[in-house]
Amino acid sequence: MGTPMVIVLPLPPRELSPNARPHYMAKARAVKRYRQTAWLCALAVRPRQPLQTARVTSRFFFRTCRRRDRDNLLASLKPAFDGIADARVVANDAGMIHMPVEQYVDRRDPRVEVAVVAVS
Repeated sequence: MGTPMVIVLPLPPRELSPNARPHYMAKARAVKRYRQTAWLCALAVRPRQPLQTARVTSRFFFRTCRRRDRDNLLASLKPAFDGIADARVVANDAGMIHMPVEQYVDRRDPRVEVAVVAVS
């Protein structure tokens, strides 16, 4: 395994939560925006050749220590994983092996850090 490529993203919008029930167009706009944001952020760390298989760790940093459902957090990142694949960090998002979501508190800078490591 190599060194991790860390992609820093803003927290996903509320519309991307599996428990949210937004209007379908509001969700479509949120998906498009978050996917484009992930694509732009991933361009900075993209390797010369896209990875075929990668281990992905998602670290959420929230303002508060409130409990959140880890499965829903991972599901809300689906557009981000598509954007990372669009940036050719990985050849296809089906080649991503998702590790359990980690949660931390950072009152000043809430964010998501997606660490991508090549698996040989």
